[in-house]
Amino acid sequence: MISSDSLDWLTNEARRQLFGCRKIAADGTVLYTPDGTGQYDALWTRDFGYMVENAFDFIPQDHIQSAISYLLNGQRDDGCIPDRIYADGQVVYCAGPVGQPVAAPPLDNSQFMVKLVADFVRGSGDVDFFNEISAQLIRAMNYVPRSANGLVYNNPQQPHSPYGFTDTIAKTGELLFSSLLHWEACQRLVELFEKLHDQKSARDFQKQAFLIEENLDTLWSEEDGMFLAASMDCHQIDIWGNAYAIYIDFPLGAKRDQIMAYLERKFDNYVMKGQIRHLPRPEYWERTLIPIEPETYQNGAYWGTASGWIAFALFEKHPELSRTIMTDLIADYQQHSAHECINNDYAKIKNYVVSVVNPLGAICKQKNVIPELQVTDRSLEAGTVRKYQIVERPVSNTVLQ
Repeated sequence: MISSDSLDWLTNEARRQLFGCRKIAADGTVLYTPDGTGQYDALWTRDFGYMVENAFDFIPQDHIQSAISYLLNGQRDDGCIPDRIYADGQVVYCAGPVGQPVAAPPLDNSQFMVKLVADFVRGSGDVDFFNEISAQLIRAMNYVPRSANGLVYNNPQQPHSPYGFTDTIAKTGELLFSSLLHWEACQRLVELFEKLHDQKSARDFQKQAFLIEENLDTLWSEEDGMFLAASMDCHQIDIWGNAYAIYIDFPLGAKRDQIMAYLERKFDNYVMKGQIRHLPRPEYWERTLIPIEPETYQNGAYWGTASGWIAFALFEKHPELSRTIMTDLIADYQQHSAHECINNDYAKIKNYVVSVVNPLGAICKQKNVIPELQVTDRSLEAGTVRKYQIVERPVSNTVLQ
């Protein structure tokens, strides 16, 4: 997707961002906040999940384990996983400012918690840690409302925030992105429970995954050749979700080529400076949970969070577009910094970590390589920027293996 020099830059930038976003909690836990400016001044479950998934070797393993425990200590009795926890220990379950919740708790934190633990166990080999907290993860997954089809379901009368990067959007009914996350989490739990020789639990989560595979077509638009974001409110094409389905190797059959064809055909309708709109231009979400001005934030701005998924999805048949995304993305970051999202004459929050680590993870996955770090680099000490050796080490074709 990109040159070695560009990969070096993005790798070093990820290291710099991860060092700059750290904050020490009152109990000594190192928190990795979503940005280096202090705007999102807490440990967010999904953001930290993306950091660990895409930059595991950049974060000391004791930091990861302690942060997981910090989040799980805030789990509610009903299984709900915190959206975030502040340095003073204040637990917040809903999106939005403290005391001003945006609807009910988001429908993705359970899945991100599972993925976070699974990535830690895969990287550390500490299966005992999973064994200690497995009951909490089961409760977390049971908290997520699902339809008879097995898809994550959002009641239009009492909606939750859906996937956290659209947590202000009232996607209701059966949901695409949250269901893909649920499928991922189920697969990861199958893998983990098999390590414990707990075949019953493994079978239970495999059944949940199969049910999603059998019924995701309820969200398919044959006319567009794309999945829709939701079955009720916001029954609209989900650019991120379709690319993500390819990225995680969800079984798509012939739909895979149709999605890639749409992404190629509509490229200019959802890409700006290598960053990705949730919907094809000129659409806006049909229903929001709070007012969001068109062309801003989650209602028409462009995000680096999804750039790697799009580049990965396009690479097989349209490598030139894949390279365009990553080249333009890095050029914009080098000139203006990695923001949470951008648009014409609009940019929100500099030094947004996921905007860097997600594309890096996608590049390394596509190239089948991992940026090699010396052991001394894993401390994340600030300072020297160095070239990273690209080592031919296997990277799974899916995040599930």
